[in-house]
Amino acid sequence: MQLATLRNEYGDESLYYFHENYFIAVEDAASVYGAFFPTDFQSLLESGNVPEMIEWWDREADERLPRMPEFSIHSDQAMFGPLYRRPRKIWGIGLNYRDHAADLDETSPSAEPASFMKPDTAIIGHGDAIILPEMSERVTGEAELAIIIGKECRDVPSEEWLSVVAGFTTVLDMTAEDILRRNPRNLTQAKSFDTFFSFGPLFLSPDELPDEIGTLTVQTVLNGEVKAENQVANMTFSPAELVAYHSRIMTLLPGDIISTGTPGATVLSDGDSLECRIQGAPFLPLVNPVRAASPPRSEMEDGS
Repeated sequence: MQLATLRNEYGDESLYYFHENYFIAVEDAASVYGAFFPTDFQSLLESGNVPEMIEWWDREADERLPRMPEFSIHSDQAMFGPLYRRPRKIWGIGLNYRDHAADLDETSPSAEPASFMKPDTAIIGHGDAIILPEMSERVTGEAELAIIIGKECRDVPSEEWLSVVAGFTTVLDMTAEDILRRNPRNLTQAKSFDTFFSFGPLFLSPDELPDEIGTLTVQTVLNGEVKAENQVANMTFSPAELVAYHSRIMTLLPGDIISTGTPGATVLSDGDSLECRIQGAPFLPLVNPVRAASPPRSEMEDGS
């Protein structure tokens, strides 16, 4: 199953199926076919209805959704929001690809993941601008595969990790690197500026991914050029280990996000275009323009 959150001309956001390059609102499919599911992603996750929606998709989508051309939006005309805006927890994983750690002259963690948390105020969606904050002179961006938790869980065995996963999406994670280098204890500050976490545009259920998730290749792309790439198989801690580990720390809840780490980051400048591409599954690229922060209002009013 493939889902996205689209924004209309009034700024309202709602949940859509994505089928053969067209988006069809979940609400419209319900009105025509009686497939009643929550029409915003967060409510869908919290309702526990994702498995039932996947069953409907597998049984009905190929036949039913193409019969709704009057309700369909071509991907070229879609305006995206983030998949949802209020996850209870966003976990990030540092230095989870051994090659990336070597590039930074750092040692990849081996005993346990180097994880951190980000606020939901950092969230943006596909096409929204990443704003370079005035407090930083060196911001980097990095592409990642993200896991979306589908049910409340605790102490999940690694071999059962997929039983608690709703699905996967693409992520761009930003860091004010100069702030972090001044003081490594400032990781939260360096990671938490507004617009520093983009996710979407597509959610893929686990059956949309290959049986061996390690064959996926994650790419950090700047202005159309691949700056870093690596296979998920080369993570120090696999997605299964990350779910199991974090479920031992605290209860995981529907909609919690675990962003699994990057093959490499790239420095961002005003006017750049940053992308996350994941090869090996039908993800759409996640693309965000980069913009410098606007000057303070007082400076604009003074004409300085």
